[in-house]
Amino acid sequence: MAEIVLEGVDKIYGGGVKAVDNLNLRIRDGEFMVLVGPSGCGKSTALRMIAGLEEISDGTLVIGDEIVNDRPPKDRDIAMVFQNYALYPHMTVEQNLAFGLKLRKVSKSEIARRVKEAAEMLGLEPYLKRKPGMLSGGQRQRVAMGRAIVREPRAFLMDEPLSNLDAKLRVQMRASLNQLHERLGVTTVYVTHDQVEAMTLGDRVAVLREGRLQQVDTPKRLFDAPVNLFVAGFIGSPAMNFVDAELTAEGEGAVLTFAEHKLPVSAALLESRPALREYLGKRIILGIRPSDFNDAEFDGNGDPTIQVKADVTEELGTEINVIFSVDSPPIRHEDATALAKDAAGDGEEDGDSLPLSQNRTQFTARVSPRSQVRSGSEISLSVDVSQLHFFDHESGLAIGHPDHA
Repeated sequence: MAEIVLEGVDKIYGGGVKAVDNLNLRIRDGEFMVLVGPSGCGKSTALRMIAGLEEISDGTLVIGDEIVNDRPPKDRDIAMVFQNYALYPHMTVEQNLAFGLKLRKVSKSEIARRVKEAAEMLGLEPYLKRKPGMLSGGQRQRVAMGRAIVREPRAFLMDEPLSNLDAKLRVQMRASLNQLHERLGVTTVYVTHDQVEAMTLGDRVAVLREGRLQQVDTPKRLFDAPVNLFVAGFIGSPAMNFVDAELTAEGEGAVLTFAEHKLPVSAALLESRPALREYLGKRIILGIRPSDFNDAEFDGNGDPTIQVKADVTEELGTEINVIFSVDSPPIRHEDATALAKDAAGDGEEDGDSLPLSQNRTQFTARVSPRSQVRSGSEISLSVDVSQLHFFDHESGLAIGHPDHA
């Protein structure tokens, strides 16, 4: 096992395009670190630089206690798992697992031991004599992981290994990966564009955008205390709702006014986030997670409420998503624009704003499955105001975040 440290790492392609920009990241010994972000954010490039498949333009890469900038991949003692499995179709599962070890002149007895252990660990014993073409996608991905495991490397590097699997199988494979990491304890760097995958797998998650590290923290901290508008909107599903709001003093506390709605801000909340006081009388960007709403009929906390009309309802069994609009134009900050473009998909020309209905911003509320709300009906939504998020209009930074102190 080994610690991996990237210090001021850049990757510059022809024309001066920076795919990775001054990346500083310390991946602890035995940690499962996930690199996540939209397409083109530099996460796969960073992984390939750790692997030695891309040259580092500037900065230092340390694996263990060695600087490995100029070391070829074969001398870095890492194992990589790719999205496309990369199995040899003419070899059996057993031969695929053993192939890399044979190239390294490992003894036959040691190869047999490692292959046996990996096959048992991954449930591949019944398939050892089969060729990849006779396996399902999930079984093939397990073989690819087994081939990495038998290497007994200092670190595993995984580049979107589950993206070719169907949704149900991805969930199963995530659980298997968690169990494997618990058992092996090997430093793992995992790349994905799927933030749900990132949150369920990572000990810590590093969020990248346009080659720059935005925030690295535990999944819970990323969700509860995003450092800026981009991280707040990227982490969480459904995404955080954003709206322009005015913060004004009222008694010992304050009140937030947005569109036709008002929400109180308690003196205790102002006390816990003293930087908010500097914004009294000013406009800010308010963020509310869908999970911090509920149908007021099923809220026993006495939270303040807003009255809305449900445009669409999505009944998911365990919850209902209520989609409604507020009479406020979309947030025009560059972070919100980047999030909308990512949601629209690569190459979409009309993905330069958040979802709108007649220049009104769409919100999503996640409410109790017992709610009787239906599309077109009025609903009183309670809001857990203790969980509100506040962002500066100019910088997009979270107001009062400890990282800004």
